[in-house]
Parts: sequence; structure tokens; C-alpha cells
Amino acid sequence: MSEGYSSYRQIMKATSIFGGVQVFNIIISIIRSKFVALLLGPAGMGIMGLLTSTTGIIGNLTNFGLGTSAVKDIAAVFGTENEKRIGVVITVVRRLTWITGMFGLLAVVLLSPWLSQLTFGNKNYTIAFVWISVTLLFNQLSSGQLVVLQGLRKLNYLAKANLSGSFTGLFITVPIYYFWGLDGIVPGIISTSVISLLMSWYFSGKVKVEKAVVSRSQTFAEGKNMLKMGFMISLNGMLVLGASFIISIFISRTGSVDQVGLYNAGFVIINTYVSLIFNAMSTDYYPRLSAVSNDNKLCKQTINQQTEIALLILAPILIVFLIFINWIIILLYSNRFIEVNEMIQWAALGMFFKTIGWSVGFIFLAKGTIKLFFWNELIATSYILGFNLIGYYFWGLTGLGLSFAVAYLIYTIQVFVVSKIKFGFNFDKSIISIFTIQFGLAVAGFLAVKLFSTLLTYTAGIILILFSCWFSLIQLNKRLGLIKLLNQYKQKIRIK
Repeated sequence: MSEGYSSYRQIMKATSIFGGVQVFNIIISIIRSKFVALLLGPAGMGIMGLLTSTTGIIGNLTNFGLGTSAVKDIAAVFGTENEKRIGVVITVVRRLTWITGMFGLLAVVLLSPWLSQLTFGNKNYTIAFVWISVTLLFNQLSSGQLVVLQGLRKLNYLAKANLSGSFTGLFITVPIYYFWGLDGIVPGIISTSVISLLMSWYFSGKVKVEKAVVSRSQTFAEGKNMLKMGFMISLNGMLVLGASFIISIFISRTGSVDQVGLYNAGFVIINTYVSLIFNAMSTDYYPRLSAVSNDNKLCKQTINQQTEIALLILAPILIVFLIFINWIIILLYSNRFIEVNEMIQWAALGMFFKTIGWSVGFIFLAKGTIKLFFWNELIATSYILGFNLIGYYFWGLTGLGLSFAVAYLIYTIQVFVVSKIKFGFNFDKSIISIFTIQFGLAVAGFLAVKLFSTLLTYTAGIILILFSCWFSLIQLNKRLGLIKLLNQYKQKIRIK
């Protein structure tokens, strides 16, 4: 039982650490945006947004997804405990980040006049793009250091690198904007990138890795699969961005620009504040699954454990969204955005399916099945886009939430069937039990909102939320030994 506790506690430890990091980064982002708005005004925010988003697109195309693909290779070799082999793979990763980073830098420099014309309608920002091109190199090098920490499961160092980079970046850039105004935008962007690189370099330097002599030919031989897999990941990311762009244009043409704003605001709520848990979990989950990727039995165990914890944590949060969505929207935005409440409620139900599909879908990356991953995601992106177009055309914003739920139900079935056929994957009975109870509570909350008066809705909703929390705590205690940990903590306090 202690081994079971250990696995589940590792999941919770990673989730709590990086959940905290994500929350901190969101707070820093809000504070930075506030200062930028006050010091630079709407024009400054617009210029900064256009510069970073444009170079970000180039970065996504030129970084070859090494921030994701390299994690698999490092985690897999880390599991072998072969120090020499670990040194070789890390050396290759670091060289590839230099090569791809320089590629991104040169691409922006060469395209800078065209990027300025395309983004701003003139060539006045050519020099700005030339200067900012260095951030593609710095960001890629930083990503390479963080990949090493993630692949080697050095979670504390990884968290510290992220936190210190965000915190220091805030205190360096605000004075730059204060004293230089609009002229400080480019130095501010570069400074943020430099600070992130320095912090990632500092903390990755704390990890002792055996030095390895790797030739150029060996570098490309070792890195070929990383680059191929990373390119597919980058390409998939561009397809998702393209699909998002198409639906935004469709909403704008069929409805209005205001509807686009409401759509974006609604999914910012559901994705930023709910997917925060996904992002926190994946930091540890992906390398952990990669480390056991050659053993289908261990893969199945790891996926099932991750799915259980994800459902138990997310279910109460999603039911809160279902019941109190009006208040959440007003708190985060204003009552002018209430129109998206039904869209978010349907999307909250869809998040239950996305949680399962997300957990299982990592098996394609962990096992390095590049073509299978690409076609799986391409097919999913295609029908998600199709459902979104149909949903909005017939039912407006509510239809987008409904299409989200239907699409992720199909996606979950899709990844389960493929994983079962290719890798012999199956869900444990505990997953079915947890999902049935928590999803049933969510559906009850959804119906309460639709059928009851406001007072009855909140009364029934609070009861459902409390029951969901109670059920999650009982199940988490079985897996984590929470009461046992609490008693041990009390004993330590008494001894002190």
C-alpha cells in the first residue's frame, strides 16, 4: 500500500507545486498588465501585444517543439539510471536548442521588414523586430534548460526557475516602462527574456550531469527523432491556432465582433482557471509516463492514477463553475459578459470528458508514436472546428459550449479506442465509479440551474458541491493516506 501512496503522493506533490506556480504567474501577469496599461496606455499595450504575438508565431514554427519532444527522451533515459547516456542526451538537447534558437533569430531578422509591414502596415518597426529577434534565441535556450529539469524530475528547481524568472522580470521591466515609456517596450521584452534565461541556467546548473563528448553526426543522429516529433507538435499547434482563427472570423462574419469578444472571454475563464490543473499536472505526468513508456502495464497504471486524481480535484471546481458562473463572470469581467454563462456551463460538463481524454492522450507522445499523434490530433481538430461552426450557426454562443462537450466526448472515445487497440490500454473500475458519481453530481447541478429558482439553485448547488468535495476527500484519503499524514504532522508538532 505504501507504494500506491507514493505514486499518488507524487502526483499531488507535482500538482500542488506547479498549481501554485501557475497561480503566481497569473497574478504576476495581471500586475504586469496593470502597470503596462497605466504606464504605456492602450497604444503601448497594443504595440507590445503585436510584437510578442508576431515573433511568437515565428518561434512556434522554428523551435521544433523541443520544449515537449525532448522531455520524453530525457525522461526515458533518466529511467535507465545510465549516467553516461543521460549526459549524451542532455548534450544533444542543449545543442539543438542553440541551433533552433539561432534559426528563429535569423528568420525574424531576415523577415523583419515584411513582419513590420504585415503587422503594423508600415516598416517603422523593422529595427524593433531585429532587436526582439534575440528573444527567440534566449527563449529557446531557456526552454532547453527547463526541459532538462523537467525530464530529470527536478521539480523544486523547475518551480523555482519559473517563479524567480516571473518575479524578477516584473521588478526589472516596470522601471524600464516608467522611465522610458513607449521607447522601453523593446528593452522590456528583451530584459524579460534575458532574466528567464539566467534563472533557468542558474537552476539547471545545480543538477550534476556527466559531461559527454558528442560529435556533430551523433548530435543529428540522436536528435533526429526529437526534431521530427517536435515538428509534428509544432505543426499541430499551428493547426489549432488556425482553427481558432477560422472560428473567430466565422463568429465575426455571422454574428459580430462583440460576439468574438464574448467567445474569447468565456473560454479564457474555462481554459485559464480550469486548465491550470492540467498544466500543473502535465509538468510531472509527461516525463513520468515517458519513463515507463516501454511497459504497457506500467503505462496503464500511470494513466489510471493520473486520471483518478485529475477527476477528484477538478470535479468540485467544475460544479462550482456550473452553479456560481454568473458571479464568477461578474467578478472576473462585468455583468456585460453574462451572455456567455450557458456556454461556460456546457463547457464545464465537457471538461469531464476532456480530463479523461487529456490523461489518455499523453500516451501517444510518451511512446513517441509521431504519426499516430499527428493524425489523432488532426482528426480531432477537424471535427472540433466543424462542431464549433455548426454549434454557433444554430445556437449562438451556447452552441459553442455544447459543441465543446460533444467534441471532447468523441475525442475521449477516440483516444481510448486507439490506445486500447495499439497499446492494450483499459480503464480501471475505479475510474468508471469516480466519473459516474462526479459527472452525475455535475449534471444534477446543471439541471438545477436550468429548472429551479435562484434560491433553490444555490441551495441545491451548495449541497452538491459539498457532497462532491466530501466524496473527493474520501477517495483521495484512500489513495494518499491524508489522515495518516495529518497524524504524522501532529506528532512532529508535539515533539517540537
